[in-house]
Amino acid sequence: FAAELASLGDALVSDGFGVVHRKQASVYDLAELLPSAAGYLIEKEVDVLERLTEKPERPYAVVLGGSKVSDKLGVIEHLLPRADKILVGGGMLFTFLAALGHPVGKSLLEADQFDTVKGYIADAKERGVELILPVDAVMASGFSADADHVVAAADALEDTPFGADGMGLDIGPKTAEQFAEAIRGSKTVFWNGPMGVFEMPAFAAGTKTVAEALTDVDGLSVVGGGDSAAAVRQLGFDDTAFGHISTGGGASLEFLEGKKLPGLEILGWQ
Repeated sequence: FAAELASLGDALVSDGFGVVHRKQASVYDLAELLPSAAGYLIEKEVDVLERLTEKPERPYAVVLGGSKVSDKLGVIEHLLPRADKILVGGGMLFTFLAALGHPVGKSLLEADQFDTVKGYIADAKERGVELILPVDAVMASGFSADADHVVAAADALEDTPFGADGMGLDIGPKTAEQFAEAIRGSKTVFWNGPMGVFEMPAFAAGTKTVAEALTDVDGLSVVGGGDSAAAVRQLGFDDTAFGHISTGGGASLEFLEGKKLPGLEILGWQ
């Protein structure tokens, strides 16, 4: 297939950053067959990612959300030695709280990651990295847009009318303000993963507060593509309000994990 594509032109300008982590015919093999160069988008994305990994202006905050700790293992391991603050929200917060011994009801949980999480907590303490965990969360009676919900303290998530059947669907208002303060006080901020189920208005407040804080950063604010980019747009933010919104969620995460990306390697960019 790559040979067929190569027959259509004399040179390749590769500019699809969102696929550079995939060793596909149009990304990798074609670049072997034709004189190739990176386009301006890849140049911009790599420049921003290098600023996040090699030369961040400090204080440097990393804000992580989304569903699972397991999706962010590589990013946490690679950025923990580089960041000044790591903020944990989204569904993954409940694995952190549960690893610390707090009951979390029926919230999303990865019990097989407890030891890993405890290791991160210990490593952050040893390195002097400020690991900021939620102090409250929005607990709901179920996973639906019209579910009854209340705010509960992080150490009392089952002390609600829903008891052990409650499900955490967003960070709480105190946590959101705590996160916002940490973000505004930073010169470099990387955010990947929503703080809650932002698709449902009742559980979008945490994500919106974090997004608003990123727009106030006096420095570089980076939204890491994927669900985070979708969230800021759905919540009504203009792309220009942020320093950079990545066009490749998966590619940017793998870069920040320290992995080699085939589409960059073949161009001589890694």
